[in-house]
Amino acid sequence: MTSSGPVEIRSFAGGADLAGDGWIERVNPARFTEVVGRVSTVDAAGASAAVEAAHTAFSAWRHVDVADRCAQLLVAADAVGATTEGLGPLLARELGKVVGDCRGEMGFASACLRSVAASAPGIVADRTVSDDAGRLTVQHLPFGVVAAIVPWNAPLILSILKVAPALACGNTAVVKPSPLAPLAVTRALRSIADALPLGVLSVIHGGAEVGETLVGHRLVRKVAFTGGGVTARLVGATAARAITPVVMELGGNDPAIFLDDAPFDGAAMERVVFGTFLTSGQVCMAAKRLYVPRARADEFTDAYVSAAERVLRLGDPLDPTVTVGPMASPQQRSFVADLVGDAASRGATIHELGTVADVDLEGGWFLRPTLVTGVDDDWPIVADEQFGPTVPLCLYDDLDDAIARANDSELGLASSVWSADEDRAFEVAHRLEAGMTFINCHNRAGMSLRAPFGGVKQSGSGREFADEGIAEYLQTHSIHAPAAVRAGGPATAANAYPGQ
Repeated sequence: MTSSGPVEIRSFAGGADLAGDGWIERVNPARFTEVVGRVSTVDAAGASAAVEAAHTAFSAWRHVDVADRCAQLLVAADAVGATTEGLGPLLARELGKVVGDCRGEMGFASACLRSVAASAPGIVADRTVSDDAGRLTVQHLPFGVVAAIVPWNAPLILSILKVAPALACGNTAVVKPSPLAPLAVTRALRSIADALPLGVLSVIHGGAEVGETLVGHRLVRKVAFTGGGVTARLVGATAARAITPVVMELGGNDPAIFLDDAPFDGAAMERVVFGTFLTSGQVCMAAKRLYVPRARADEFTDAYVSAAERVLRLGDPLDPTVTVGPMASPQQRSFVADLVGDAASRGATIHELGTVADVDLEGGWFLRPTLVTGVDDDWPIVADEQFGPTVPLCLYDDLDDAIARANDSELGLASSVWSADEDRAFEVAHRLEAGMTFINCHNRAGMSLRAPFGGVKQSGSGREFADEGIAEYLQTHSIHAPAAVRAGGPATAANAYPGQ
């Protein structure tokens, strides 16, 4: 596969590159011998300086008319869209995600910016009512500096879902990407920042100290975080000390329930397979538990394995014929391999899926996709979020039991229901404990810019996408003149309450 030499990228704030405190080096997960590049880090003082630059920029940005802010975001959308061809391969090399998926991520960033720019003016606008009850104006105001901490599996998408609404609403933003995918996202966000006033958008890199400085900084007024539960608890605790509001999108152990009439044809099964194994299964909203009627278990298994043979090809992510690349880190590879090994030791059957390209599997963090059958619900491969290229098949005899088992998790990000009867699928979906339920699809195929996305239970709080995702970055200011006061009298009688 073709590749270019190592790149060197720097953290930036206030429109300027920051003096590096150190470097994060990233090697190619598909070829350990290839250094993709390095990015400069900052220390706590550098993180604080980035926040202060964003706070300075906020004083002017907040007063730019929302229509003008959104017009500038459209220019930024063109700028980041122009990076697609160049940054897609870079992201593939540093992350291991297949190159077509990486180019799609770059294109989505542009689409998201445009969607937010179109919707934000109506959401930001003041709401005024003047009637017999009095006069009320509700302002929708920005918070200030937003600290966005994003993971590695979709670094630009998960940055844009925070940056776009935050900036449209008049906030400024400081983004801290993951050290596992720092390169392409920094260049893409720099293209956006260069289309905006200095300091409105900054990107810094570093370790836990930098993240803690961002989240706990006195000038940070809101935190947006996507990641795992362990880090989320640290973020939440640090933010709580300053009483800083946090929006979180965390992990999921998503169930996919197939009803007794679900079609197992080629197209449906290919949707299931992709819904499980996109980005090597390293997606929070991937299908992670498959619930199938026991009477149709063999039929489903045969159809699933056959579909995987057609659409899954493990190999170098720069190969255009490959649909599954390596995992992002050796730690995650070992975690998933151990889950599969544990299931096998308990008596499960491991079905290897798809085909393998001409690639040195030992030279990268590759793991063959698998379907695991003959499992129990309390086994780790079912009870834990795998976040990798494996999925367990769970059998059921009674639909009520399947729904109860699907809901028996502390996580509740997404889910799916599969049926030939859409109305019946919707009825079942109403009973699932999830922030989003897909019908006859799962994962990216079921997402929409108009559908709010986020979790329930320990899968997070707050929403991204849609109007609700924009409103997360606004706070209200109510200005009220009661009717009685406007008429010159007392607002209420002594000891009375509103509405009495």
